[in-house]
Amino acid sequence: GEYFMEQLAEIPSPHVKEVRGKGLLIGVELKYEAKGARRFCEALQQQGILAKETHEHVIRFAPPLVIDRATIDWALPRIRQVLNMP
Repeated sequence: GEYFMEQLAEIPSPHVKEVRGKGLLIGVELKYEAKGARRFCEALQQQGILAKETHEHVIRFAPPLVIDRATIDWALPRIRQVLNMP
């Protein structure tokens, strides 16, 4: 979880306000100007990543507890792409 949160926090995105969490339960809070988390979650789904919008402005990641670093590394470029969409 620590590795995943560190990598998410390093993504340069104009939409991200804060990355927080505990273990593998991670939330990416978006700025109000991002116009909600749902569109990001739908774009992530198109990339093969399931995430849930929470409180309208938070993307919640809750991967399986058995996820490995290789799978996280597979997901990060896709997450980066989505978090930088207009």
